[in-house]
Amino acid sequence: MPAVPARRLRLDDVTMCAVSSSNVEATIRALETSLVYIDVAEAIFFTDADLTEAGIFPSDRIRVVRIEKLSSAEAYSRFVISRLADYVHTSHCLIVQWDSHVIDPARWRPDFLDYDYVGASWPQFQDGHDVGNGGFSLRSRRLMDACRLPDFNSHHPEDVAICRTNRSMLDRLGLRFAPVELADAFSAERAGDPKESFGYHGVFLMPEVLGADRFWEIYGTLDEYTSLRRDFGILLASLRKGPRPFFRSLKMICDQFNWRRLYRS
Repeated sequence: MPAVPARRLRLDDVTMCAVSSSNVEATIRALETSLVYIDVAEAIFFTDADLTEAGIFPSDRIRVVRIEKLSSAEAYSRFVISRLADYVHTSHCLIVQWDSHVIDPARWRPDFLDYDYVGASWPQFQDGHDVGNGGFSLRSRRLMDACRLPDFNSHHPEDVAICRTNRSMLDRLGLRFAPVELADAFSAERAGDPKESFGYHGVFLMPEVLGADRFWEIYGTLDEYTSLRRDFGILLASLRKGPRPFFRSLKMICDQFNWRRLYRS
């Protein structure tokens, strides 16, 4: 756990939320890491997991809401688009996933709250609809309500549905998406720099942000590995700078192919 700052950032208009049926312990750690740095109106974790039975005891600052099991990434998108707004009673919601959290509260900018959606930019798009990633994102309650309108085209992934498929519709409603420069100051992912951003999203950035040992500690709690595949090569390369690189790389390769018999956990 990071060192507690002398003074936490207070965000009374923000509810912090995470939604997951897998990598539950890692998700709780992400919420708790962010709560080291910021005070929010409420922090909520939505899960089907029985945390007590699993021996996981989150901070009392986190309210756990039991939901039906999310059996797919598509189910996650449906929940975020259609149901999350029922629990958010502040002007904004900060969404966190297991591989994202606040890095430095001193990098918060009050004008983040001037926008209805702020998330790391997507450098692969060049059409002006390039903000942004949902894994660490700030959304207004107005935007969340608009996503439940009958003419909203809901699909997976939910951030693409909001920021690209339905972007023109949301623009017409007067909803504001952060410009690229501000989005990358808020969160680093495929673009931006975690040394300069308020938060980040992406497992491939975790060894850089957390250090190899702390990343490895979190990795040891995972029960789902498919989300690592897209950036698996980058992740393996980053571990070469830390201790026991061969063992750690071998274990991760075995996990990807479910070759557990080849190593001792």
